[in-house]
Amino acid sequence: MNYLKLAMFGAILALTGCGATPDLYPVTPPQVEQKQRIAFRSVEVRDISLPTYASANEIAVEGLDGKLATDAAVLWADSPERAVSLELTRNLARITGARVASEPWPFEAFPDARLEVRFESLIAGANGQFRASGQFFVGVPDGGRERSGLFELSVPFDPLGGPQAIATARGAVILDLADYIARNGLR
Repeated sequence: MNYLKLAMFGAILALTGCGATPDLYPVTPPQVEQKQRIAFRSVEVRDISLPTYASANEIAVEGLDGKLATDAAVLWADSPERAVSLELTRNLARITGARVASEPWPFEAFPDARLEVRFESLIAGANGQFRASGQFFVGVPDGGRERSGLFELSVPFDPLGGPQAIATARGAVILDLADYIARNGLR
């Protein structure tokens, strides 16, 4: 059954790729409902590190055999590293109420903490799960307690929903990551 879903998704990707110009898919920010107090008034989100396939403009899908499929006519609307960094920044600001900004830090006063995120994986699977895993690091310039942690998150999506379903799922998993980091790394 999952192979059938992957084949149908492949057909959808192929059909969307028939035009002369590529189709661009933005990630719409999901609604933030959770709030979390953190130990810092300001946080700088450093550059995000993504795997090569996740930093490419083509939207990748992992097949049941582990092979990644892409289509040059189905692209993210923004550079993935920039977009994921901004998504994480926006979500952390909305969840925590703190002053959060992406690198380079735009304010005169230095941030209370610096967050770095290194993704091991960020991929839509043929099984209908969008997965994110990796490690985060919280540096504290004034000598406070620094932290790090691992994360492994996933959100469901409908493989038959095509690239828009994948974009929605990526938005949801980055929101979950922001909440996870707020609770486990910034408190």
